[in-house]
Amino acid sequence: MSKLSDINLRSRVAAWWGKAKSNRLFRLGLFGAAIVLITDQLTKYWIVQVVRLPELRKIEVSGIFDLTYVENYGASFGMLAGGMTSRIFLSLISAGVAVGLIIWLGQLRRPVATIGVSFIIGGALGNLYDRIMYGYVVDFLDFSGLMFPWVFNVADMAINVGVAFLILDAWQTREHPADKA
Repeated sequence: MSKLSDINLRSRVAAWWGKAKSNRLFRLGLFGAAIVLITDQLTKYWIVQVVRLPELRKIEVSGIFDLTYVENYGASFGMLAGGMTSRIFLSLISAGVAVGLIIWLGQLRRPVATIGVSFIIGGALGNLYDRIMYGYVVDFLDFSGLMFPWVFNVADMAINVGVAFLILDAWQTREHPADKA
């Protein structure tokens, strides 16, 4: 990287940081992402270490919901499952999504979008932690009694809820163009 482009990048990062740190929604969004990340990791710890679900494999809770231990080596719903190459690829995607969304979060001025982005960041980081530390993501929430064939976790739920909030935000800003700032 040339010295001029390095100086340009530093000034752009400094300008972004100046705006982001004074943005109340940025701080709230980071706090929300941290809550999602912590909740995800605490529930996985509880399932693995306290309930000991890996040994039990499955606990039938009701006709529609069970706790089922799954080591997900892929992305959502087990897509792209593979070896070390898949693990590195999926980790890089998760990290890239989190960084990109943190940059966007620093610029956001809309509460609904902030909620959505913070949920996605927290979920992406929760699953990224698993993938780096264990080589797989711990899944355990099983609603197969509702004909939902996938087992998932709190991070997965947060990502999907976050996407729903972003869709709601897009719909609201379409309806009220003055709120796009």
